[in-house]
Amino acid sequence: MAEPRIIDIELDDRTILRRNDDVEQERKIAIFDLLEGNHFDPAGHNGPFRILLRVEDNRLAIDIKDEAGKPLDTIRLGLARFRRPIRDYFAICDSYYKAVRSDTPHRIESVDMARRAVHNEAAELLKECLDGKIELDFDTARRLFTLICVLHIR
Repeated sequence: MAEPRIIDIELDDRTILRRNDDVEQERKIAIFDLLEGNHFDPAGHNGPFRILLRVEDNRLAIDIKDEAGKPLDTIRLGLARFRRPIRDYFAICDSYYKAVRSDTPHRIESVDMARRAVHNEAAELLKECLDGKIELDFDTARRLFTLICVLHIR
């Protein structure tokens, strides 16, 4: 039975120049959660899938392979539409990490709500950009957006 899901995901580490502990933790959680439960259904292919996320020529490339690792397809998305959501997400995450270390619970909650809103909007944008190419659920889109952000750390 074909399963429209990701069973393995990698990030092209050549595009990531630095990672702090917070970013590394976000990456680990996003990958763990993604592999625990996701819906990823590229048009014209049967899963499960192994994927590699990478950036090439200012485009996101999603290399899709079958369960055995045989290449199936590469989906490319222009990243121009994601510049602002990525920048906003980095800014709000930085505020969140600072709040966790020194602010009141009320302030942490406020910043976390803003962080979730930015993340949710970006996930909807990703779903929209992949429409007709890859069907995915909202939680999968959120986790993939987190990983796209990790690829953009300079």
